[in-house]
Amino acid sequence: MHKEFLMGNEAIALGAVAAGVNLVSGYPGTPSTEVLETVAKHRPDQTYVEWSVNEKAAMEVAAGAAYAGARSLVTMKQVGLNVAADPLMSLAYIGVKGGMVVLVADDPGPVSSQTEQDTRHFSFFSKLPCFDPSSAQEAYEMVQEAFACSEKYKTPVFLRPTTRVCHSYASVTVKDPDEYTVHRPDGFAKDSARWVIFPRLSYQNHLKIEERNVRLAEDFSSYERNKIIRPAKASGGSGSPKYLPDDISGGPCGVPAESLHAPRRGIAAGGISFTYVMEALKTAGSVPLLKIATPHPFPERLALEFLEGLDEVLCIEELDPVIERELTYLCGKYHLPAKICGKLSHHVKNAGENTRDSVSEDIHSFLAQEERRAVPAAAAASDNPPNLPVRPPVLCAGCPHRASFYAVKTAMKGKKTIFCGDIGCYTLGNAMPLDMVDTCLCMGAGLGIAQGVGHIEPDTHCFAFVGDSTFFASAITGVVNAVYNQSDMTLIILDNSTTAMTGHQPHPGTGQTMMGEMTSKINIEAVLQGIGLTAVETVDPLDLKKAVSCVKRTAEKPGVKAVVFRSPCIAVTQPAPVMHVLSEKCISCRKCIRELGCPALILNGDKVCIDSSLCTGCTLCSQLCPTGAIANGKEAKSRE
Repeated sequence: MHKEFLMGNEAIALGAVAAGVNLVSGYPGTPSTEVLETVAKHRPDQTYVEWSVNEKAAMEVAAGAAYAGARSLVTMKQVGLNVAADPLMSLAYIGVKGGMVVLVADDPGPVSSQTEQDTRHFSFFSKLPCFDPSSAQEAYEMVQEAFACSEKYKTPVFLRPTTRVCHSYASVTVKDPDEYTVHRPDGFAKDSARWVIFPRLSYQNHLKIEERNVRLAEDFSSYERNKIIRPAKASGGSGSPKYLPDDISGGPCGVPAESLHAPRRGIAAGGISFTYVMEALKTAGSVPLLKIATPHPFPERLALEFLEGLDEVLCIEELDPVIERELTYLCGKYHLPAKICGKLSHHVKNAGENTRDSVSEDIHSFLAQEERRAVPAAAAASDNPPNLPVRPPVLCAGCPHRASFYAVKTAMKGKKTIFCGDIGCYTLGNAMPLDMVDTCLCMGAGLGIAQGVGHIEPDTHCFAFVGDSTFFASAITGVVNAVYNQSDMTLIILDNSTTAMTGHQPHPGTGQTMMGEMTSKINIEAVLQGIGLTAVETVDPLDLKKAVSCVKRTAEKPGVKAVVFRSPCIAVTQPAPVMHVLSEKCISCRKCIRELGCPALILNGDKVCIDSSLCTGCTLCSQLCPTGAIANGKEAKSRE
């Protein structure tokens, strides 16, 4: 064993490698992406890794490996689970042979997602076990325990880290390579009575699942990561309360005998919120804690032991009141007098992520005044820091998507249009001054929305924007639907040759796999033509005149047509010479700033300047400058 300073996602990946994982599949999505990337970096020779075209494909690949006795891991973010739900729900009934862990990273806040959905509900919905780590160290160990649980019960299991577990760093104790488990799959055994899902089999397996989950709930009550932590009696002085195992002596639930006149309170928490609670209780007070590491099946016996003798319990969790509802249910089921507080009772906010400060405030508000510990004077008197400046996200300087949006906006000026966006960097095209994203729902949905609007408003020019990676992930079926149902719409594919939003992962159009192997590039134009599009044009968006002309003539054609804007992401290509403003020609019209919103374009007094540290030399600003006042370094020098 040795220590490494690791991101939570890296810890999870190394835990999977230590568990002998044989196959890892997934689709990139923050905050989960680094798990698969780290496995790819550290994988043993016998471990296969792939970025699948979407989460559904990834789930099915991992299931197939588990059918063959392999240990498999599939990774995604919470909204990706919606895409993978179809195979998952049936897989819950079929089960697996090898261990299969479904890692779904939830995103409270949300920091970089469309929703704050809570994967613990999917665990209840699918009747699958769920592990909820509270730290990088626990995540490292828990993923290995999840594989063991999966194999013991022949079922997929969830691992549900949240953003701050995924992206926090900590010193983690990890195994040396010679301590890794070596798992050798024994292969797929044909058995249609097990692997072919039919209604009768589903009914029989449903009964078995319900019985299994009762056993799991009992097992989880003894699982070491579910625990009751009781405070020791303070030994004088004003030090922080000490928390001891659940056999501590004292009054009921470990409350010192002299405190029995006060309401007996406890706190229940899970995930990263448990870590915040432990931090907050250094100053907030001394109460018994219930840590829930497996929210489903819920460790009922352990929870009942915790509730015994308590009057009030505060539940601290992200995102939904899952623990709170379970404890409320148990109080009703067993006629316990404890009042369960949390999100449902508005003792805790019911949206957004928790922080150490918010948890501390919630606990202080919950505990009675006489039970509180004084906040250190230094902390109470600390100066309020100034508010950080508002820095809205924008497309990068030189991003080809800015040029693509501007070309379409220019071409369709004065016409009734709708611009349906999608999930990716290009969602930022909604920001002023571009204002080119009228709708954004989920990956691939722009195509369907454009079709729906077009059927209701036939006089509207309907555009759907989608990136190259998203095209392969979830847009192809939308194109098929549009052609089959004779829609009238224009598809704009923003091909920047990478999956830019999540960190430049490869995809089917890049010609490279996650394992570094070269493969055939899947040609987007050929796919579109194969589906039935007859009007497919490709143009460089950074050639503004050609791009505008292309959009104008393509949009006027009937039926489904497409423009592929192809220009590499500025993060994966060599920048051109930096642009400069010729001050003697600049008339301060600010058209470049007003119409493009490029962060490299700034004002110095009344004059427009270009920030050379940001400019990539894309030349878009120079192409729309009415006086020719913007040129690259060489051109500027030749004009002096």
